[in-house]
Amino acid sequence: MWDGLVSVAKETYTASLGEGVVPRPLMMPLVRGELVGLIWVRPLKVGQDALTGIAELANIAAAAGADEVVLAWETHDVATACELPIVGPAPCLNMVLATRDGHVLHQFPYTEQLLSRSPEGWASVAPDWRPAPAPQPGGELVPPVQAAVNFSFTPIELDHPDPFGVTVVLMEEDGYRISLTEAFAR
Repeated sequence: MWDGLVSVAKETYTASLGEGVVPRPLMMPLVRGELVGLIWVRPLKVGQDALTGIAELANIAAAAGADEVVLAWETHDVATACELPIVGPAPCLNMVLATRDGHVLHQFPYTEQLLSRSPEGWASVAPDWRPAPAPQPGGELVPPVQAAVNFSFTPIELDHPDPFGVTVVLMEEDGYRISLTEAFAR
């Protein structure tokens, strides 16, 4: 399963960077080894809103009762949005695999090969994936990702017959892009 999730993340990054866009942070919760879906963070404002928006990715995982979560984000993009120092390789696709018992940080550094530049200055690039450093059990996570990991395993208590469904609806209304697998689709 892990290799498939890494492949999906790398394909998403390659396609998005080719269109001149850095993909937003992404969460992939799993319940008993089954993927719940893909949840991309809502549009963010720089600063506190970005910190909150990334941490709120945990809501779907918590509502689904996830026992594992995978989060993916780009080093420079999240540091800039959250007004944090850049820690680790950049540019770099980071992925963390987390359970209640801990997490392992995986980093996939890349260099950018310029494909084209628009008249407005937007660059379309292709990632040239570099050798990945060894996975880091307990590796340091940026604060909003650490918060999302922590909150993913905190049960959501909603007085509603379908807490998962209502959480999905509320998050979609807030601008999160959610693509659920068939097993979890409403």
